[in-house]
Amino acid sequence: MSPFWKRQFHTWHWMSSAICLVGMILFAITGVTLNHAGAIEADPKTQTLEAILPAGLLTELRAEPRGVPKGAAKVWLESEFDIELDGRRVEWSDSELYIALPRAGGDGWIAVDLASGEAVFEDTDRGAIAFLNDLHKGRDTGTAWSWFIDIFAVACVIFCVTGLLLLQIHARKRRSTWPIVGAGFVIPLCLTLFLMH
Repeated sequence: MSPFWKRQFHTWHWMSSAICLVGMILFAITGVTLNHAGAIEADPKTQTLEAILPAGLLTELRAEPRGVPKGAAKVWLESEFDIELDGRRVEWSDSELYIALPRAGGDGWIAVDLASGEAVFEDTDRGAIAFLNDLHKGRDTGTAWSWFIDIFAVACVIFCVTGLLLLQIHARKRRSTWPIVGAGFVIPLCLTLFLMH
């Protein structure tokens, strides 16, 4: 192999490893916490707030098309409960408006009684480990984090492929290279075939 390609593999390998370093540590740790989620106790904290939607806003809300509330009713709900409603899943019934507010590491909802105007907001925080686990899964993390995971995955593939190419370059000097690489394939294959339920 030419010196040019050896330099390219080294450069791409160290650059991709630098980009992946923090993400790989995070994903490795959260891989363990997800694998042992049942053994890690959580102490969720729930906050409930109640308010009455002013009569004029309730009338406006009832007259709106069935979707995310708009206008003054939306502004009131967002300021009253310190939330953002755009892009949320909304359910309307004859008696109630329900808005789901899922987020990484927690959950929440708002329900507005369309007869009385009573608005109830509940927010549950499941803690830091749940937040990190949701980052790992991309659960309720938004578009930017989804893009990050995809870019991170591509960088990991580049890191692994250039590592494999570097192993090939140096394998002649290290006889254990291919048996160890083979073990990395055979061990998970055997576990899958023979020990999985």
